[in-house]
Amino acid sequence: MRPDPMTSAEPTEPLRPPLTRAARRRNRVIAVTALVAVWVLLWGTLSWANVISGLVVAAVLLAVFPLPPVTFAGRIHPLPMLRFWLRFLRDLVVASAQVAWLALRVGHTPQSAIIAVRLRVNTDLNLTLNAEALSLVPGSLILEADRRTGTLYIHVLNVASRDEVERFRQGVLELETRIVEAIGSPDELRRVRDNAQPPPPDMEGASA
Repeated sequence: MRPDPMTSAEPTEPLRPPLTRAARRRNRVIAVTALVAVWVLLWGTLSWANVISGLVVAAVLLAVFPLPPVTFAGRIHPLPMLRFWLRFLRDLVVASAQVAWLALRVGHTPQSAIIAVRLRVNTDLNLTLNAEALSLVPGSLILEADRRTGTLYIHVLNVASRDEVERFRQGVLELETRIVEAIGSPDELRRVRDNAQPPPPDMEGASA
């Protein structure tokens, strides 16, 4: 009897040991920093008012909706981090122009697709960072994230062919590589470099 391809695989990673107090404090600082960065990006202006309001929002969110413990096993690499931000800002500008052009085109109805992309580093932090980066870029929106298999289901605007589906999937994997190179551990770096072209998940991109 063949297994159902839509059924998520059981997690294979071993249970993680309890986090130390220093690790919890470090993870809390990382969570606050990430939330403030997202808040400033959503407002679109870097100012003291937005940073301070972002700190307040982050404190309230972490107090009212405490996040599950997320292990950060890597370290910050300055040059790859700079490359990530430069490429992210470039993608943000290009995607904004493309979506604006689609909105201005008369008589053109863009097609869309829901594309499943299985990440190579199946951790909560990697899944969250990739989902946030994709959602902040106009034209793509995260519909679901499967924590068991590390798969993101993304609604993508203006996708009309199988080649475009595969090109977008490859772009997501390249985004994951840039994130792991910026903050990943040596083991995570090895996984993304040794598995540069992973097989697509069972659920393929479907036109919408």
